[in-house]
Amino acid sequence: MRLAYQENGQFFGLAAGKLEKLAAEELRELGVRRTHDGYRGVFFEADPATLYRVNYESRLLTRVLAPLTEFQCHSDRYLYTQAQKIDWSQLLSLDKTFAVFATVSNSKIRHSQFAARRLKDAIVDQFREATGSRPNVQTPNPDVWLNLHIHANRATISVDTSGGSLHRRGYRVEAVKAPMQETVAAAALRFSGWDGSEPLLDPMCGSGTLLAEALMLAARIPAGYLRGRFGFEHLPDFDAAAWEAVREKADAAIREVPAGLIRGSDVDAAAIEAAEMNLARLPSGESVELSRRDFRSIASVDEGIILTNPPYGLRLGDADSAGALMRDLGDWLKQSCTGRSAYVYAGKPEMLKSVGLRTTWKKALVNGALEGRLARYDLFKGSGKAGKANPA
Repeated sequence: MRLAYQENGQFFGLAAGKLEKLAAEELRELGVRRTHDGYRGVFFEADPATLYRVNYESRLLTRVLAPLTEFQCHSDRYLYTQAQKIDWSQLLSLDKTFAVFATVSNSKIRHSQFAARRLKDAIVDQFREATGSRPNVQTPNPDVWLNLHIHANRATISVDTSGGSLHRRGYRVEAVKAPMQETVAAAALRFSGWDGSEPLLDPMCGSGTLLAEALMLAARIPAGYLRGRFGFEHLPDFDAAAWEAVREKADAAIREVPAGLIRGSDVDAAAIEAAEMNLARLPSGESVELSRRDFRSIASVDEGIILTNPPYGLRLGDADSAGALMRDLGDWLKQSCTGRSAYVYAGKPEMLKSVGLRTTWKKALVNGALEGRLARYDLFKGSGKAGKANPA
């Protein structure tokens, strides 16, 4: 029995909310033939080598799913029956662990954990009948990640070709409270248009996520460079030689980054220490200049862009402190960064009002459960406020 993705070559790339179009653009850059938007993701067609490249190099996607089967599903019994039609020995063996992750909405099956359990039952019962034994379920780090999505009584069973969320790059060994997700930082960089041809400063860098993503972009380090394994290695048609060629080509493009191109600072000594540890795991990590200082003490920024995710709410502890910080940030941008463009991410969009500057644009950017906004400020000389604002 051929699996659905083998028949049509179609996969689904999950992305954070509001990033579907940006993710589709990135997929086409990575060699994907066709794309069309889905709910919180992008459908795309790819051959095996392109699938491997997407997993290894995409900075925006969180997972890439390979559909195994799709069907109308009005009961857990039918879910079980349809799941048993898949030859699970193509994906699993008794010495491999697996886990099922389910989402359910607007369907007769109402509970995701129950749905996941019924799919698990179908798999282990098939193995018991065939071998007298069963593979083990293991979370959070199984060999094979399976995804069950049921919406409006339509079920899709997929294998996660990423083998866990792609936002976990592997460089973050230390973090401050409420860090920015790596994929969100990569999206902020893409919205800013920064490509490493001019300096970048993050004056409130925390544990350095924006700096690390900027370094990976400028140095052409694949997003999956530090990942030890991928889910596609367990696909029945996995081509080890093609995967090795994809990895070798991407790694050969890595280049050194000049010292000082990327700079970060933070008033918190622990944050700077965390950023140093995280950046040290990446090629050219030592080229990123870090300093412990309050952004208010930076007299002027004369070149490049400013990109930052100020601490707010969860990280500062109360709205009053966050509001005061954002007002100070706005004053500093106006007085010390004239002639520059600044990009400020706020997990709570209302905090941008405290900046006191007019935005050029605002982009929706979801960071976990936070419906955030990335705001651009063009800081023209001789003006008390940033330049004209476009509707957002």
